[in-house]
Amino acid sequence: MSRWFAHPWWLLTSLLVLVLVGAYVYEMRRRKARALRFANLDVLKTVTPQARDRFRHVPFALLATGLLLLTIALAGPLAERDVPRNRATVMLVVDVSNSMKATDVAPTRLQAAQAAGKRFADELTAGINLGLVSFAGTASNLVSPTPDHNATKNALGKLKLADKTATGEGIFAAIDQIQTLNSALGGDEHAPPSHIVVLSDGKQTVPESPDADRGGFTAARKAKEEGIPVSTISFGTMHGTVELEAPDGRMERIPVPVDDESLRKIANIAGGHFYTAQSLDELNRVYSSLREQIGTERQRGDNSRPWLIAGSLLVLVGTLGALFLNRRLP
Repeated sequence: MSRWFAHPWWLLTSLLVLVLVGAYVYEMRRRKARALRFANLDVLKTVTPQARDRFRHVPFALLATGLLLLTIALAGPLAERDVPRNRATVMLVVDVSNSMKATDVAPTRLQAAQAAGKRFADELTAGINLGLVSFAGTASNLVSPTPDHNATKNALGKLKLADKTATGEGIFAAIDQIQTLNSALGGDEHAPPSHIVVLSDGKQTVPESPDADRGGFTAARKAKEEGIPVSTISFGTMHGTVELEAPDGRMERIPVPVDDESLRKIANIAGGHFYTAQSLDELNRVYSSLREQIGTERQRGDNSRPWLIAGSLLVLVGTLGALFLNRRLP
């Protein structure tokens, strides 16, 4: 019972409401019997308003129901709800390899990622520490986790493309940023919850194997050990292409399909979620889903207010009904 009510013993007061209902029923029967005993039935039928008689018990029913709801409010009903999560840490890890200039997502993959990332930062719960890491052949720590989300928005607007894709380096850099903040806050024991969000479009190229020491799968296992979920977003289509300069100076069109498989495995290893997005709208929806997961948490708290309001209104309506309909209190 304590799972649903903070003060379940107050529910015993509902027995008083039942006693009141019993007393009302007893009094009504006793009054009717007395009236039938001493009154002329023919005369009684002509002077008793039938409509008022039909509804005369409604005010008391409303009053009793209202009192019952108030007893529930006294017991402190509990309910789970989403509440803003403060002091959490979120690290955005964005791929800036050359494949991100593909135009299969308008205007380009990178520009769409920048726009969606800025919107994510704008709408993220205030008080959450947000940071940014970019990666291509190496990782760059652009913004350390901070509640000033404008810092991340400004850095997103300055992302530059580079060669190669080192997904593991990006994740390791985000882990380092989170650990640095946790140390400043008093160590892992007092550390707030954290989450890494990786947006990428291509297969890791540095190192060649994702299971290498600095590979994506190894980084995911490290995040798992540290209790940091890693969610991944595979951004783009299977038909993306980019123009790159060949060794002989000619421009070649190179296919750059997204790599769902490796990003899905990273999320599975690190206990996060895997998403796909093939347009800016889809990416915004993914970020919206992540924002709800990261920015809020389920908590069980007091839910007595609706019961208190409903009970008070019914008591008020029942009392007014008794005065206007029956010309007396129930």
